[in-house]
Amino acid sequence: MTLTKIIAVCNQKGGVGKTTTAVNTAAALAALEKRVLLVDMDPQGNASQAYGYGTKKEKDVYWALCQDPEALQAQDFQNLLCKTELGFLKILPSSQDLAGFEVEMQSEIGREHRLADVLKKVQAEFDFIILDSPPSLSLITLNVLSAATSVLIPIQCEFYALTGLAELLKVVHLVKKRINTQLEVEGAILTMYDGRLSLSRQVADEIQNRFQYHVFKTIIPRSVKLSEAPSFGKPIILYDIGNVGSVRYLEFAKELLENGQKSAR
Repeated sequence: MTLTKIIAVCNQKGGVGKTTTAVNTAAALAALEKRVLLVDMDPQGNASQAYGYGTKKEKDVYWALCQDPEALQAQDFQNLLCKTELGFLKILPSSQDLAGFEVEMQSEIGREHRLADVLKKVQAEFDFIILDSPPSLSLITLNVLSAATSVLIPIQCEFYALTGLAELLKVVHLVKKRINTQLEVEGAILTMYDGRLSLSRQVADEIQNRFQYHVFKTIIPRSVKLSEAPSFGKPIILYDIGNVGSVRYLEFAKELLENGQKSAR
């Protein structure tokens, strides 16, 4: 039986293409007919908005996380999942309510495992679960890392690309040591690349030379259409399938699958 791969898309530095990568990787995998669940774990709810779920639902991921994991039934969780235009993709939306999660869980035992406990209800129904995390190292991010099997790190091809990366990797190592022994670093994906700029080329070379983990060959370019697509409630492959961003995320999804097959050997 194929185990569900749960990928946390993380970088505590904002503006690196984290949500764009989560949204479009999920879409690309679904286009390749992999059963995918995208979980929006950012209180800003940008991943939800990227699929047209900008209006707060009565029950969302925050509601699920605040329930007693033992009492939460699989069907209760199923009812929270929203369909998308891609038949193989569902989304669990977020809202600003999620910002109160840390306060809500302050006295709860095992609060760092809430997301993992929730996902166990349905994870067998998916090949991939993509977790979009907030741009911070918080209890929400700890829940994301505790539930994940691997971490994908978007790194923008700009001057401060490596800022905060060491801190994030330190947290990942601590989580692996103390909470989630199966957690691995999937690798880094370079984003916001502009081949016309020597700086982009220099930063890309530096990351590929200095980053101690796998760096995916696929590089995501800067693209106006990639930035526009969320405002239309669509991932790039539904907004403009011929756009270079769409092509690259499909290439990345294929590389991700190939990388997983190599790791399984």
